[in-house]
Amino acid sequence: MIMLEGAKATTETVDALRTGASAMKAMQKATSIDDVDKTMDEINEQTENMKQIQEALSTPIGAAADFDEDELEAELEELEGAELEEQLLQPATTAPAAPVQVPASSQPARPVPQKHTAEEDELAALQAEMAL
Repeated sequence: MIMLEGAKATTETVDALRTGASAMKAMQKATSIDDVDKTMDEINEQTENMKQIQEALSTPIGAAADFDEDELEAELEELEGAELEEQLLQPATTAPAAPVQVPASSQPARPVPQKHTAEEDELAALQAEMAL
């Protein structure tokens, strides 16, 4: 009984392989290597045509065609160098002077009344509101 089951499984496997081989032959008949080569050549030709079109479109037109890229880069470096030189030649800014300390004995005993501006009043009102 075991041998019959094994033989049946083998027969089914061989039949499945034959069916797969037949299907592959049918597909290969529909597509030959010559057809694939021809299609790939057409794709490569179209890709090359697109590259040529893109190169033609990227070519500078009119006044832009007269510019030499190396010349423009040299001019840019010259301008950057001149700007750097100008910055280096400008006098350095001086640090703000340190606040002067007034001796305690010369300060008035009572505070000097300050005039309040509208902004200071508004700020005080906001601070009072935030304190809530």
